[in-house]
Amino acid sequence: MKRQTLAALIASVFALAACGQSAEKAEAPAPAASGASQQAAAQEPQGELPVIDAVVTHAPDVPPPIDRDHAAKVVVKIEVLEKVMQMADGVDYKYWTFGGDVPGQFIRVREGDQVEVQFSNHPTSTVPHNIDFHAATGPGGGAAASFTAPGHTSTFSFKALQPGLYIYHCATAPVGMHIANGMYGLILVEPKGGLPKVDKEFYVVQGDFYTKGAYGERGLQPFDMEKAIKEQADYVVFNGHVGAIAGDNALKANVGETVRMFVGNGGPNLVSSFHVIGEIFDNVHVEGGDLVNKNIQTTLVPAGGAVMVDFKVDVPGSYTLVDHSIFRAFNKGALGQLVVEGPENKEIFSGKIGDTVYQPEGGAIQTVPLSASEAARVEAGPAKAASKEDQIKLGKAVYESNCLACHQANGQGVEGAFPPLAKSDYLAADTKRGIHAILRGVSGKITVNGKEYSSVMPAVALNDEQTANVLTYILNSWGNAGGQVTPAEVATERKAK
Repeated sequence: MKRQTLAALIASVFALAACGQSAEKAEAPAPAASGASQQAAAQEPQGELPVIDAVVTHAPDVPPPIDRDHAAKVVVKIEVLEKVMQMADGVDYKYWTFGGDVPGQFIRVREGDQVEVQFSNHPTSTVPHNIDFHAATGPGGGAAASFTAPGHTSTFSFKALQPGLYIYHCATAPVGMHIANGMYGLILVEPKGGLPKVDKEFYVVQGDFYTKGAYGERGLQPFDMEKAIKEQADYVVFNGHVGAIAGDNALKANVGETVRMFVGNGGPNLVSSFHVIGEIFDNVHVEGGDLVNKNIQTTLVPAGGAVMVDFKVDVPGSYTLVDHSIFRAFNKGALGQLVVEGPENKEIFSGKIGDTVYQPEGGAIQTVPLSASEAARVEAGPAKAASKEDQIKLGKAVYESNCLACHQANGQGVEGAFPPLAKSDYLAADTKRGIHAILRGVSGKITVNGKEYSSVMPAVALNDEQTANVLTYILNSWGNAGGQVTPAEVATERKAK
């Protein structure tokens, strides 16, 4: 098909969707119901079904399992809100949301339910919106039926014919922009017999975002259509925001519990390689359907798709959720945490039981060579901090991108592996130690807060400004005594032998 013809067809589809609402206003005779729909109506007439309001939850919470043994008419109320929220520390973004946050609320219904959707677009919205349920069988998944101008409410219904975990999203033209601004969520259609019981359930959706500024650039960042078309995401995050399920917001479980994660991928572009570091998925409902795969390390979640993963947590610790397209995790935000508390089980996981020197390639820490122009660009770095407060804010972003995985969100480190930065007597004794650690790395034994650590920290490729900012952030966080490191001090130490 020629490109011009294809473009014309796509434009026609969008035009039909946009005109759907006005077309419905015309008084035309209703089409005759098909034999299949008449049979379905005869089997479960809508008027005879009990009417209940859907229980919905914001991520990462999940509504309780359904305890009904019969179908119902489930009323789902969804409100579209366009609002500015924090994407990352110091970075704001104008999200388009279902229900006031990203992802939209988790909806849980039962196979055979009649789902009535009351879809409201807030009067303050700037554009029309609609909703496409992948769980719905019907044109557009309800997109044309729900096309709604600001200040209006549209109502339609669909029957939940097939069990599974499904994405829903906005499908108003330009579709990609609406999804990229955060308009997606999950609906679970439980099978009639229910799902196997677990102790904890969590709701996680990955999405990729495209901003005019680079990752971490401060201020209100508008959507960048050119980057979106080129699939050059600045942020890849869980539940709409950097750190949404990390640090103080981490998911929580106890040793011995079984955990189920309902994981979606709103996209709009990138496929997710979902992995929980330190765990193996006992069961994976592939793409949210009936096929169950077992003993899986990493599972693919397509854009516009979902997966259910179950596993038992056997030993305590912090388990990191990532998109294993790994630069997305540590440099674009696709990182979360499941914190498990309870007794140790040394038979399952011993922790470190030995440490010896092994340097077959010599002790020098290797770096990747740069050209003169590349080195100058690295040295120039982002915008400079104007005050100590600016340094702390910028330093937090540097920490989250480069240090969090080893030293943890609250600076406690990892017992026996990575020393704590919280209340660190090692840094308090001499702040130059922190500069040296970043510029040249640390090798050999050190004692921090009375405990000995023996590991290798490689040099970190940060410029003088970034180094000063992250150290200033650390010195003023987690019970440390405060202080400030300047780029000039870093530059001096960089030149010193």
